[in-house]
Amino acid sequence: MPKKKPQQGKPEVHEHLEGFDIKINEFGEIISTFKVDKLNDFLNETVDDKKLRERKDTEKIGEEE
Repeated sequence: MPKKKPQQGKPEVHEHLEGFDIKINEFGEIISTFKVDKLNDFLNETVDDKKLRERKDTEKIGEEE
């Protein structure tokens, strides 16, 4: 099986995640340039969760904002 070629340049990212970088160190810890809370807020706003579509308590949260 042929080896993968390394990608040239940086990948395109969403404008709100500009400068985001994530790595795993030798101890298995995740090192990120953004705080986890900021990433979770971004994902909650932009990603549709199929499991939560029909729950009534999540619809109330969206209506309050």
